[in-house]
This record gives sequence, C-alpha cells and structure tokens, in this order.
Amino acid sequence: MLGSRPFVARALQARQLPWAGSHSYQFYSTTASRGWRSRRWRRTAVGAALTVGACGYTVYNYDTAYLVAASVYRSSIAANVTCQVAWDYYRNFPELPAEDSVSEDERRAIQVQRSKVHVRAAEKVKRALMKNGGVYIKLGQHISAMQYVLPMEWCQTMQALQDRNTASSLDEIGQVIALDTGKTVDELFSVFDAEPIGVASLAQVHRAVLRETGEEVAVKVQHPMVRTYSDIDIATVSVMFEFIHSVFPDFKFMWLSAEMKGSLPRELDFCNDKSNAEQVQWNFAQHADIPLAVPRMIQATERVLIMEYVNGRRCDDLAYLRQYNIDPSQVSREIGRVFAEMTYVQGFLHCDPHPGNLFVRPRAQGSASHGYNFDLVLLDHGLYRQLPSQFRYEYAEMWYALMRGDQAQIKHWSRKLSGTDLYQLFSIILTGHNWSTIETKSLGSTSAAQFNLDALTQQQPDLFQKITEVLASVPPVLLLVLKTNDLLRMVDQRLFADQPPAVQHHAQLRTWLRISHYCLVAIRDARAAEISHRPKAVPLARVYRLALNRLGFWFNDTALSVYKALLVVQDMFIRWQALFRRSTIA
Repeated sequence: MLGSRPFVARALQARQLPWAGSHSYQFYSTTASRGWRSRRWRRTAVGAALTVGACGYTVYNYDTAYLVAASVYRSSIAANVTCQVAWDYYRNFPELPAEDSVSEDERRAIQVQRSKVHVRAAEKVKRALMKNGGVYIKLGQHISAMQYVLPMEWCQTMQALQDRNTASSLDEIGQVIALDTGKTVDELFSVFDAEPIGVASLAQVHRAVLRETGEEVAVKVQHPMVRTYSDIDIATVSVMFEFIHSVFPDFKFMWLSAEMKGSLPRELDFCNDKSNAEQVQWNFAQHADIPLAVPRMIQATERVLIMEYVNGRRCDDLAYLRQYNIDPSQVSREIGRVFAEMTYVQGFLHCDPHPGNLFVRPRAQGSASHGYNFDLVLLDHGLYRQLPSQFRYEYAEMWYALMRGDQAQIKHWSRKLSGTDLYQLFSIILTGHNWSTIETKSLGSTSAAQFNLDALTQQQPDLFQKITEVLASVPPVLLLVLKTNDLLRMVDQRLFADQPPAVQHHAQLRTWLRISHYCLVAIRDARAAEISHRPKAVPLARVYRLALNRLGFWFNDTALSVYKALLVVQDMFIRWQALFRRSTIA
C-alpha cells in the first residue's frame, strides 16, 4: 500500500510520525497538493510581475535599455575577435629560428606561415572594427599609420579603414543638426546634398547652401551614436589590450588605448575644430610664400560644424594632379614645409595628416602671392597637440644628431626624449632607416638603406618586445609626433609612386634637408633665448655669443641650400633622360 502512495505519505511514514495513518494521509496529501499549487501560482505571478516590470522599464527607458544591449553586443564582438586572434597566434604563429639553425628554404617557409597568420588576424580584426564602427575605426586608422612599428600585413590591411566608413542616414543627420542647432535642415539650408562628399570614422560631410546668405558650405555632422558609445568602446579596447598583454607579455600597446582616451573627447567636440583651424590660420598668416589654405569656419556646436566649401581632391590623386599640371614634388615639398613649421617653430601640430585630410585645390599660375598653381587645403582640425618649447628643442637636437651620424649626441638626446637606452631602435623608428645608414652618416645620401621590419626581425628575434618597450616609455606627445611622421612618409611615397627611382631618392633627400633646416632654426632660436636670458652676462659678451649663434646657423643652412640646388639640377637631367628614352622607343 505504501509503495503506491504519493511522496508525502511515504515521507511522513519514513519519519515514523504517529499520526501518519490513512485518514491523516488523505488530509495532508490534499493540503500538500493545494500548497504546491499555491506555490506554483505564486512563482508564476512573481515571474509575470518581473517580466511586466522589465518590459515596462524597457518601454519607459528605451534609450538606456537599448544602450546596454548594444554595448554588450559591441563588446562581445571585440571580445570574440580578440580571443580568436590570440588563439590563432598562440597555435599557429611559429617562432623565427636563428639564422644559421635552419636552411634558407625552411626559413622562407616559416616567414610565409608568419605572414599568413598576420594577414588572417588583421582581416578578422578589420571586419570586427568595421562592424562596430566609430571609435573602433579610429583604432584601425591608428594601426595603419604605425608602419615602422607593426608588421606590414597589419598596416596594409588597416589602410582600407582610412576611406571605408559607413554613412549615417539622412534622417539621422537631420536629427543631429536639429538637436544641436535648434533648427531643421530646411530652416538652415536652401540646398543640402543627400549624398555625403566624405565619410570618416566619427563624422560625415555634406555639401549645402546657407539659406540666409546663399553661400556654398560644407557641413560636418557627427555620427549620432559615436558619443554615446565612446566611453564603453574605449573601456572595451583597454580591457582587450590588457587581455592580449596577459597572454603575450611582450604586447605593451596599452598606451594606444590611453592615447585614444585622451584624444577622443577633443575630437568629439567640433568647437575644438573651429578654434584649432582659426589658430592655424593665424599661425600661417605671415607665411605668404606657403600655399596653405584652411577653410573658414562659420558655425560650430559639439556635433555640427559649418565651414567654407573648398573644391579639390586628395593630394595623392596623381591623375588629378596631372590633369591640372600640378607638380607632385612641389606638393610634397609644401606639405613638408607646413608640418616642419608646425613641429619645430610654432609648436601647434596637426596630428592626423593622412591623404584624406590633405587636399589640393588648383589655381591659375600667379593668381596667389605664393606663386604656385595650387593651394594645399588642410582639413579635419580635431586632433592637435601643443608641443612644449623644451620638447621642440630636444627633438630638433635629436634629428640634427641623426643627420650628422653623431652617435654620442644620438645616445644623449634619445635618452632625453624616449627615457630608454635603446637609442639605435629609437633612431630607426624616427627615421625609417636602418641603423647602418645612420651610423655611417648616410642618411642624407642616395645610398641610404630603407628600414625593413621583417629583415630586422630575423636579425633580432626580440625586436617586437624592444619596440613596445620604447613606445611604452616615450611621453604621449612624442607618440603622436611619431604617428604624424609615419603618415607624412606614406603621403610622400604615394606622391612619388610613378617617378623614376632616382627621383624618389632625391625626394627623400630633400625631405632630410628640409628637416635639417628647421632643426637648425629651432636650435638657433632656443640657444638665442638661452643666451638672452642668461643672468649677469656682460652685454658685449651676450652680443658676441648671439652673433656667433647666428653665423653658425647661416653657415650650416647655406651649405644645405647649395646641396638642395644641386639636387634640383640633377632631377632635371634625370627627367630629360627619361623623356629622351621614351621618345627614342616611340
């Protein structure tokens, strides 16, 4: 009988309760059944109440709920690709053996395998960055500029992110404009092109016509969700880098997320764009010989910037330059002058000079005071750095020592700037040339050997660890200067891509000569300031030292000018020879 009874009766008898008879059983089984049903309904009611509450919270706090869900989704994408890439490197990335330990064929096979892993990992990361957009695209753009720090496979893969960005819809853009300016698109503009003329990671630009004045303008509008996600995205990137560092201790790129954390708030406030552009215009107002044009800023809010519309194309569009008979070497020279002036003299540096931010606008020859048939248009003024005078002086001394191949001075100024004793590697990162080129004083000669990261990795298997050690030690301002240098090198390479090798060499030489000139200017001015402010100096002795300082500058700078003129003459002969060969073949 007991075996057929329900669980309650068996449990009661097992406890040997004296009142667990058949009548008691019926009472307690009925009571238990009712209790179980009441508990079930209570659970159901509680679950329903929680569900209704969650739905109600979502309805009345939709933005917050959506933000949480979207942030979790975006973070999961970043976490997923981080784990995939870390696992791929852990399982499939072979160590590079010592040069004499394997045959040449085996070494080549290992290099191919390493390259495949780099490409595979970079493609996975690129797809994840494009899917998340915004801050993640900015991260990819930073990576693409680190050509002398990261494997070339990573830099080349990420270069696509300089131009490939997803545009926000016209409705979304209209909402941002209305919220920030208090006026609709139709109230502000009589014409507003639906198709953006440029889409970047943080914003996009539309051509429009102001309703009040009829002026043609460019309207830069921030993507609507960039600011909303920025904090969580930067935190996710930081955690991602920390995780990679925990798996690969040699990975010390946490400074990259720290730099983004410091720079992004400034870039997300377009009022900074306006003030920076106006500062640059003021800085170059006295340089009528430099063909620099900065669009006039009309109105700015945090997320909307209205500026003068400027015609032109990217500076690396060689077909466009040929169409308007614009000399790429002149474009290269003037870009170099602008950024050397910013770096060594003014100390107010545009830190994102990729080709999309450097436009060329054709002009009639002689129509401007600078005498060129083009203007160099500088765009996107969100990311600038103020370079302290002491930093500019030390940086100039470092470069001048590199030009002379003075190893004692290179070691001294490298220690001052980078805070490490790895002066050879720091010099390589700065110049983009092998140490053998620098120590043999060949940096300013046609025999200069270009830096090859893969070749150097073969010679120094711990190279990546040393590079990250250097970059983790340098001050934040120098990191952005290094990034700017790499971007300018990329621009130069593209401008001379279709030129004979000898012309390309001479272009590089002129770059070194231009840097040398501005280094001399910075050193001259710093030393003159030090002499002028020296306490208790005899006036006549002060004048004598100032004269010597000026004379030393003039002597060295004149030598540079003569060498530069010789290179121009040689370039003319090289081009004539190339034209003569073509005509002979034809």
